[in-house]
Amino acid sequence: MSNDEELENIRRRKLQELQQQAAQQQIAAGQQKEFEEKKYLLMRKILSVEGRQRLENIRIVKPQFAEQIEIQLIQLFQGGKLRGAIPLPDKAFKKLLEQITTVGKKKEYKIKK
Repeated sequence: MSNDEELENIRRRKLQELQQQAAQQQIAAGQQKEFEEKKYLLMRKILSVEGRQRLENIRIVKPQFAEQIEIQLIQLFQGGKLRGAIPLPDKAFKKLLEQITTVGKKKEYKIKK
């Protein structure tokens, strides 16, 4: 085999690898889009208009926290623990947010001498 043939084989393999990577990225992007659409539909079902607006305001300030809230809401909804009014009214969503945010915080006591 000559150097030209070897070079051509290497180019073909590299091109195939790049095509496979591009295909995998397309599949991943499609799956991500589908996941986001399902999450959006669930949020429309779980939260009232005011609640969704509150969540979007949170997303502007703390995007990762908003993602965590969405995941927790979906888990609660799918587990049947969101009994009562669905979509969740804004007052109930605020109360749930307070519960979520206080779970991770410790109470600190300062002793003055």
